[in-house]
Amino acid sequence: MKAFFEFFAGGGMARAGLGSGWKCLFANDFDRKKGVTYQLNWGQGEMVVDDIRNISTDDLPGQADLVWGSFPCQDLSLAGGGAGLRGDRSGTFWPFMAQIQALKDDGRAPAIIALENVVGTLTSHKGADFTAICQALKDLGYRYGAFVADAALFLPQSRPRLFVIAVRDDVPPFGAVDGPRAPWHTPALRKAQEALPDSLASSWLWWNMPKPPKRLMRFADVIEDKPASVEWHTAAETRALLSMMSDVNLAKVETAKASGVRMVGGVYKRTRFHHGIKVQRAEVRFDDIAGCLRTPAGGSSRQLILVVEGDKIKSRLISTRETARLMGLPDSYKLPAAYNEAYHLTGDGVAVPVVRYIARHVIEPIVDRTRAAAEQALPMCPLSADVSGNVTVAESVTAQVARLANE
Repeated sequence: MKAFFEFFAGGGMARAGLGSGWKCLFANDFDRKKGVTYQLNWGQGEMVVDDIRNISTDDLPGQADLVWGSFPCQDLSLAGGGAGLRGDRSGTFWPFMAQIQALKDDGRAPAIIALENVVGTLTSHKGADFTAICQALKDLGYRYGAFVADAALFLPQSRPRLFVIAVRDDVPPFGAVDGPRAPWHTPALRKAQEALPDSLASSWLWWNMPKPPKRLMRFADVIEDKPASVEWHTAAETRALLSMMSDVNLAKVETAKASGVRMVGGVYKRTRFHHGIKVQRAEVRFDDIAGCLRTPAGGSSRQLILVVEGDKIKSRLISTRETARLMGLPDSYKLPAAYNEAYHLTGDGVAVPVVRYIARHVIEPIVDRTRAAAEQALPMCPLSADVSGNVTVAESVTAQVARLANE
């Protein structure tokens, strides 16, 4: 079975996306509350709640084909403070890279590294942070490529994210093509790639995936009639929300009322200037897609919903189960009981079907073909028994390849 380490694991959404064909050998997050939720859903065994700087190679068992790192986005987000990779949060990229270096020194460099973060990574510090990421991967002996995948291709949520997929220098980059392809390689990504120095551009790979089929799920499909985590607003509270809307947004509500069908809109409260004065506005969208789920730490308010059926208008906070559905998590997934904790968990996560799509079309073909080639080139591994009597492989084929690559 293919194996992985999951850093910055949160509630295990990368694990959910990779699916049952993958075995998690180790998971880490510094947030205790997220760690508890991870263990509630995935069991006690793999999660270590600690600062990534405190993790040693002794904590990382076996040979991982993939190391996944959705490192914190706050300092790279356009809504954040702009500290970039020098920030306390997004700067944890560097100890993550140190973990890969330690694995390499131990003869266990993974075949693939997957990074996920906000699209603002491409322009942070005028592109210097993205260049630094590429340099760090090259210094570790990896080739790399990136693409932007929007969760809206799979789920009714606008959530474009940058994915960087790096392969060890000795691993054939199955699936790479000769140039950028839509919709994955956006103008911003192409510009960032063109700005790389020749020494880094020479290690660049253009990953490609087929365009997914048209999304069928609508925003209205995820809405609960009787949510457990929130209550519907009173009529007065809904009127107060509408009073915060500009004429443009009120016109959207009137259009929804005249549509003759049940319309669900996502609402965010924003600070805007009106005649030179800061005012708080409520802004709604009725394009059958939710706005990007973000946490207050990422520079945003919590999302509300507005349900319009003819002249009847209802409003409330989006429920925690709805946020989970917008991330592609099943209803069987156990969420924290506290609203803010659940919203924080989902808003910080990676969309499950996006991970599954990337795994299917980029990561798994590389791992499967690399393993097949290794099995043809290397002798079968002897079996041994551990102290508990379980039969184990003394040294896996993948471990042999990694060891030989690092010798």
